[in-house]
Amino acid sequence: MYPSRFDDTGRTRTTSDRLEVRRLTRANRLWGSNGVTFGPDGRLYVAQFLAGQISAVDPVSRDIEVVVPLDGPVEAPDDLAFGADGSMYIADLTPGRVWRRGPGGEYTLVSDQVSVPNGITCVGDRLFVNEMKMNGRLMELFPGGGDPAVLTDGLALGNAMQLGPDGCLYYPQMMRNEVWRIPPDGGVPELVAEEVDDPVAVRFDRGGALVVLSRGMAGLVTRIDLATGTRSVFATGIVGLDNAAFDHENRMFVSSFASGGIAEVDTDGRTRVVVPQGFDGPFGITVDLGGTVYAADHFSLASPDVPGSGTASGAAVGPGAIEDGHEPGVVTHELMYAVHNVTADDGLLHLTSQLGDVRTHDPVHRTTRVRATGLDQPTGIAVAPDGSLVVAETGAGRVLRIDDADTVSVLAEGLDHPLDVAFDGQWRCYVSDDRRGAVLRLEDGEAVVVADGLGAPQGLAVRGDELFTVEVEHRRLRAISLATGASRIDAEQLAVGLPPGITRTEPEPIPGVPGRPRQFAGLAVAPDGALLVSANGEGSVLRLTAPAG
Repeated sequence: MYPSRFDDTGRTRTTSDRLEVRRLTRANRLWGSNGVTFGPDGRLYVAQFLAGQISAVDPVSRDIEVVVPLDGPVEAPDDLAFGADGSMYIADLTPGRVWRRGPGGEYTLVSDQVSVPNGITCVGDRLFVNEMKMNGRLMELFPGGGDPAVLTDGLALGNAMQLGPDGCLYYPQMMRNEVWRIPPDGGVPELVAEEVDDPVAVRFDRGGALVVLSRGMAGLVTRIDLATGTRSVFATGIVGLDNAAFDHENRMFVSSFASGGIAEVDTDGRTRVVVPQGFDGPFGITVDLGGTVYAADHFSLASPDVPGSGTASGAAVGPGAIEDGHEPGVVTHELMYAVHNVTADDGLLHLTSQLGDVRTHDPVHRTTRVRATGLDQPTGIAVAPDGSLVVAETGAGRVLRIDDADTVSVLAEGLDHPLDVAFDGQWRCYVSDDRRGAVLRLEDGEAVVVADGLGAPQGLAVRGDELFTVEVEHRRLRAISLATGASRIDAEQLAVGLPPGITRTEPEPIPGVPGRPRQFAGLAVAPDGALLVSANGEGSVLRLTAPAG
């Protein structure tokens, strides 16, 4: 049984006197995995942008230790490197900072003059970093003090870079599908390779071969012989590759921004799991009429990979899906940046995004239609009786309607912080408001209180004459009678929200800069009546059912 990132146990801690609780997926031990490098102690250090923490993984025992906690000074680590003296240097992407963590664990700020720092590498005692933005810079930083020295600019999204055997710094330009190099002391940048598929990381193996990772669905790895230019490409099947590191035996270990985990990859593409992949969240969750579970997982649209369901169309939710105790991982359908909530209707999936848009996705034809843009933190989404979409525009305190012609109108406004929306059998619309601590019903544009005094209610779902909501503050599932207003607690100790004892305030999003997903614990009802909870605190999906018999 693997530990959970939520409470260091591998057990489902959720308790209920009324319902049986099962995981449809294993708890994800890593909250996303980005930059990786081997430390002086032989462990693989993993930057976790989504968590805001850095963990050390023992590739043999698979033990994981958090070395930079998510409530520390580092906000959004995306890459890291070790200096000659054992210091760890960290690219803190969102706030635009670069940190030094000394061998004794003390933190010092190296620079706050870097915009979207990502690729970072050490050359002896020297430190280099590049920017993941258009017209980004590659520069040398000076931990002892001094302004950055710009080697070159004009990068089209830089990322993981490394010193090559010829003494040059090699770096990708993701938006141009190219790899470049430049001497550490400056000079004219030189194009090394073009038409490289979505290059996200440039690495060298122990033999000096150039290895380029691609960030797409196939998990491509391109090996380039610098002497001849000869290329070989193989697919790992690891969706959303992010970075790689080679140990002293020249074994390659890779990370995935899309679903975390660590895998060892052989030269022919075969993989060995070191840390299993899983959900980064999940956040919003839905079930279609065929029983396929879909989750909005920030970087992807994904499903639990339940055995026997087939991964082409998702994971069916059936009684006893994990009766044997097996806790499977996830299957990724599409890479979709910043997706936050999802609802299924008539073969289509409707999604909200932290980019401020609403989309409709056809999972069969793999096409996507944009329904609205420029919204302020859209979260909850549901389908109204006339087929229109109803969306909670959280940042604006409104509930919107989007009709078939994609015309947006306001159903209600003046709310505090509306998060999720749901309809009952009489097509009345309900809204959760976590800041107000209430569930509301919309009546002619006015919000009527159905239940208040709740602990940050988020996900909403209606089953029969009862409404269910996830109270994230108290980590419990509450059922509310739509007829009488009476309520009860159906489950407690849900792994939702940040781990126990952790408090932090998410910074306001910066336009054009990637940000972490806002916390949201989704809730859905399966066709067989089971309740599904996105346990975003541990990276799993919980299935709650009435006991048999």
